[in-house]
Amino acid sequence: MADLQGSYDDLFTAVPTALAALLDGGDGGGSVAVFVDGEPVVDVWGGFADAAREVPWQRDTIVNVYSVTKTMTALCALVLADRGELDPDAPVARYWPEFAAAGKESVLVRHLLSHTAGLPDWDGPVAEIYDWQAATARLAAQAPQWEPGSAAGYHSLTQGFLVGEVVRRITGRTPGEFFADEIAGPLGADFRMGLPAEHDHRVALTVPPPSRDEDYIAGAANGEAAHTGTTPSSATPTDATPTVPTAIRLRDGNSVAWRRAQIPAASGFGNARSVALVQSAMACGGSVRGVRLLSRAGVDRAWEEQFSGEDRRLGMPISWGLGYGRFGGTYGWGGWGGSTVMIEPEARMVVAYVTNQMREPAADTRGLDIVMAAYDGLKGLQADG
Repeated sequence: MADLQGSYDDLFTAVPTALAALLDGGDGGGSVAVFVDGEPVVDVWGGFADAAREVPWQRDTIVNVYSVTKTMTALCALVLADRGELDPDAPVARYWPEFAAAGKESVLVRHLLSHTAGLPDWDGPVAEIYDWQAATARLAAQAPQWEPGSAAGYHSLTQGFLVGEVVRRITGRTPGEFFADEIAGPLGADFRMGLPAEHDHRVALTVPPPSRDEDYIAGAANGEAAHTGTTPSSATPTDATPTVPTAIRLRDGNSVAWRRAQIPAASGFGNARSVALVQSAMACGGSVRGVRLLSRAGVDRAWEEQFSGEDRRLGMPISWGLGYGRFGGTYGWGGWGGSTVMIEPEARMVVAYVTNQMREPAADTRGLDIVMAAYDGLKGLQADG
């Protein structure tokens, strides 16, 4: 069995066993954390942080979690909404006047958070996503592809710029700065959007699936669909690279430019511990480790269904809340490459899995495997309680 580091409660033995099985099955490296009541019952890691499998994965190894980043950006907006500084039912143009161009006067903030704004596609050059002003100006000038609020289409890359610019207009800070100041900093969470150079040595670059290289593109661009799994109550998708005119390649995600940029839908760097810690605020009624980020009502607002039906980009049924996918009584999302976060408010539990090893999306059930292993531990915990 793979050699794992870290610690775990004996009731949750199935979780490190599941991670070890993934590593034994050929994965490079990864980390898993399960938090209950804001405290870790599992915090383990193992494998390798490099493609050559020469550098061991360390406690502080971090990785690009791709679209798991969306849950962090959503949390920024939810914090502002809870403070009364952002109204989810207000037109986006109230905060970002230039956004009203091209028939977008009726787009509401909640449409941005629920992928129903009609702006799912990035059609500019890849280099432009590293320039915040250029990227947001391009989106402000675009016309919606459907009547805002009437349909959903996964805003794989664009959602972060859209929500992030609203955050910036209200606070005067980039979403990465706001997240660092108001969320990660108070919690002591090792998660960043926009990674400073001093952390580069800790990054485990993403490794493509077997037989693929850094030109690998997931999603409809090469005929692959987002993959799904089944939680105890519903199906849980994890996202692939956007089905957009401009393809994002793995080499883009592994670039220095990507790490330095603010791409709040897809360029968050952290480990499972930091993901689980931050999202424990959502699992625990808005407060974790004595730090209150949201009121209970502010958390509950996030779970309210904004859309249910076929997602035009994912090609599958989905229920969207405010920034989170809804799967029965659980909430969360996944990222290109396999990283996953699942929030179980009733049990006050968060499960986070991050990895540097991509698999082909249609065959990737790793996040589901970890989540189901955590439910085994939860059953034992509830029985003891």
